[in-house]
This record gives sequence, structure tokens and C-alpha cells, in this order.
Amino acid sequence: MAVQNTYSKVTPEIEQLASICMKNSIDPELYAKHDVKRGLRDLNGKGVLTGLTEISEINASKTVDGKTVPMEGELFYRGINIHDLIAGRANRPPFGFEEATYLLLFGKLPTTEQLDDFTRILAEMRIKMPKNFFRDVIMQKPSDDLMNNLARCVLNLCAYDTNPNDLSIPNVLRQSLELIANFPVMAVHSYHAKRYYKDKGSLMIHRPQPNMSTAENILYILRADNKFTALEAEILDISLMLHAEHGGGNNSTFTTHVVTSSGTDTYSSVAASLCSLKGPRHGGANIKVMNMFADLKRNISDKTDDEEITAYLDKILHKEAFDKTGLIYGMGHAVYSISDPRAQIFKTYVEKLSKEKGRFEEYKFYKKVEEISADLIAKERKIYKGVSANIDFYSGFVYNMLGLPIELFTPLFAIARISGWSAHRIEELVNNGKIIRPAYKSVQERQEYVQIEDRK
Repeated sequence: MAVQNTYSKVTPEIEQLASICMKNSIDPELYAKHDVKRGLRDLNGKGVLTGLTEISEINASKTVDGKTVPMEGELFYRGINIHDLIAGRANRPPFGFEEATYLLLFGKLPTTEQLDDFTRILAEMRIKMPKNFFRDVIMQKPSDDLMNNLARCVLNLCAYDTNPNDLSIPNVLRQSLELIANFPVMAVHSYHAKRYYKDKGSLMIHRPQPNMSTAENILYILRADNKFTALEAEILDISLMLHAEHGGGNNSTFTTHVVTSSGTDTYSSVAASLCSLKGPRHGGANIKVMNMFADLKRNISDKTDDEEITAYLDKILHKEAFDKTGLIYGMGHAVYSISDPRAQIFKTYVEKLSKEKGRFEEYKFYKKVEEISADLIAKERKIYKGVSANIDFYSGFVYNMLGLPIELFTPLFAIARISGWSAHRIEELVNNGKIIRPAYKSVQERQEYVQIEDRK
């Protein structure tokens, strides 16, 4: 079967082979028969306990009279409620993300001196990228997919590291801090390279500023004029804080634990987590929300008419509109029930930003869609734990108001989550756990080997 000049193309021969693969499906009833927790979650949506962590905690239910009942969602970083962490941020703007990162890595809140030293270390690492890294890595073969570009950058950093495979905690911490510092630079520069080579736009390269926070530097190196408002930097900083960590069981963080447990290097671990985060069921969800709202705006003539909005959302829910998956994106969460605390916090700042940007009416439309969707889904799906908006429902709208290109939405998630991944990687190494190897049950029947001349 000769295949020539078909790289990256699906040929009829490949289609035919793929049809064979698709016939190898497993009967869904077998999962229940063998008590398999698909997605490592039980029938009630509760996660299978696979490890212990001190880094963060998610609460979405409580026990009342021996029964588990839904509750307002709670999120804790090292035992500190995320609401309190965000509220306390007001005393040291715009370095809330740096404070949260310190807390996640070291398990305690920094003093003023410790935070100053920590931000200085990150700033020094950010302005000392390896020589010619931008030219030799970022500018070489830029891609439309910035998450893949970011993963490629991370793997290439291994070649610049004189001690990449040392798993001692000081060395892994050094590598982690370098990645935390440089993720914003690599992501934004990758966007500019893509914009120049792929979109035929202008090439802008701004150096990060050592006196600026992570959030400020993202806006500074992204924008042609380097300008941004205090509110823009504040909201981006809060977004980074809210996305920095979310328990050990989310897909990309669990990937961090799994890959780290094999004894591999930091760069391989982080690249694997990036690949996990890239998926639309995880880090790419806010893009789905943005696409859905673009569709809503095209098909709803009166954005204040509850009946018209309800009718169209009902069509989406019944797979008659938008992408016909039956999903209202941004609504519901694998863990949270009554509310996602991140969304609740974010929503107050979204309203403030929408007024500054002259898009308050659009914010009200989002809010209305959220309320109507929650009622519709609850009536239609009879979800046992309730449904509410998650942070993805509003994050894409915020990034859009900030003028951030849609290609950077998921990389921004990674810029934040690298703090949590780093904390979990160090936790896995410190506790010297076993290699993570869950079991899969084979349901394939035995069959005899057939000589090739006798096969059909």
C-alpha cells in the first residue's frame, strides 16, 4: 500500500482503515457490569480518590442527616478561601497572581519582603531568556496552534538546560520558577510570530519590564503601544489567580502527577500537562462559549426578550441549533453544583469592566443567558446536583473586552495554571509516591491465531 506526498492528508485508504478502528467499540453496558468508573467518576459524579494533596481543595457538597446535599461552591488554596485571597489582593496590586503562586508553591502567605524577593526572582528570570531562543525556537516554523507552540517551546528549553534531569527539589524549583516567569513571554511572542508569518501582519517584539507584574507584562508586550489601564491589569491579574489551581483531580493537573510519578524531567511533565489543557473539554472551553455567543447574537433579534432567548437556547439543548451537541457551553461543572466560586468572583469584575468598555448591555445579555440556561438545563436534564455557570462562561468575554486575541485564550489558562502544576509536581516528588498505574479490565474474547493465507 504505497502512500506518497500525502503528509497531513487523510487519503481514502486511511479512511478505509479508520472504519475498521471504529468497529472496535466497547459495549457501554459493560462499564456498569464491571463497575468501571468512567472518567474516574462514579455514577453520582463524585471523583474516585486517587491521591492526597495539601495544595488546594474544592467543596461542592456537604453531609446533612447522613445525606450528601449540594452547597455553594468553595475553593481553597493551601487552606485559604479564594474569596479571602482575592479580597486581600487589594493591599498590593497588581501582584495578586505572584502572591497566589508563592502560596501554592511554599504553603504559606509571603511577608512583604518575601513577596518582593519572589517577584524580583521571577522578573530576573523573565528578562534572561536563553540567548537566541526567540529567533531559533519561537520564530522557527510558527503554528496557528499556540498551545502546540508553547509545548514546543517548553521541550526546547530542555536543550538549553545544563542539568535538565536532576530531580532534586532545588533544581526542580529552579526549573519551575523559570517556566512560571517565561510562559507569558513565550505565549505572547508565539502569537506575534504567528501573526507575522501566518496572518501577514506586523511583527512586534517588546521586552518584558522587570518592574511589572505578570498581568501587566502580558498586556505590555502584547499591545503595539504598550498601554493599558489599571482596571485592565487588575482584572487580568484576578483571572490568573482564579485559574492558577483547581485541585489535583482536574485533567491537566492529574497528568502532572501521572507523568511526574514516572520519574521524567520537568519539561516533559509540563509539556504533557499543556497537551491535556489544550483540549476543548478542559482549557479550550471558553472559546466554545465565545463561538456559542456569536451564534446566539446572530439568531436572537431582541437580546432583552426572555422568550426569544429561551426558545433558541431550548433548540441548542435539543441539538437543533449551534453545533448540535446539545451543550450550552460554560454551564455546569464536573464538581461544582449550586455555584462555581471562581465565576461568582469574576462576575463582579466583569460587570465593572463592561461599563468601562461600553459593553454593559452585552454583559446583561450574558447574565440573562446564564439565568435562563440554568433553569432550562435543570428542567430538561434533571441533574442531581444542580447546574450553574462555570468560570469559562465569562472568561472569554473578559479576554475579548481586554482586546486579547482568541488564539491566546487557552495559553492564558496555561500561564496561570503552570503555578499549580509546579506545586503539584514538587508535591509528588517530595512524597516520593509510586508510579501511577490504574487498571483496565480487558473485555476482549480470546481468539485463535489464523495463518495469513486463511484470513478473511
